[in-house]
Amino acid sequence: MGSKLIGLVLLVVGIGLLYFGYQASQSVGNQLTETLTGRFTDETMWYLIGGAAAAVAGAFLTFVKK
Repeated sequence: MGSKLIGLVLLVVGIGLLYFGYQASQSVGNQLTETLTGRFTDETMWYLIGGAAAAVAGAFLTFVKK
């Protein structure tokens, strides 16, 4: 039961981080940075990478692990 609860928390946190990363990537400043450099800012990338990792780990703990 404990690992499922931790997995659920990680899944929710991961989805939240992905949401904030997506919102940040749509900002005017980030769009300008992407246009000039070809990539998002480091902060936005950390939101997206951290969110994806947390969501995958949370989904694994919640739905796969017994």
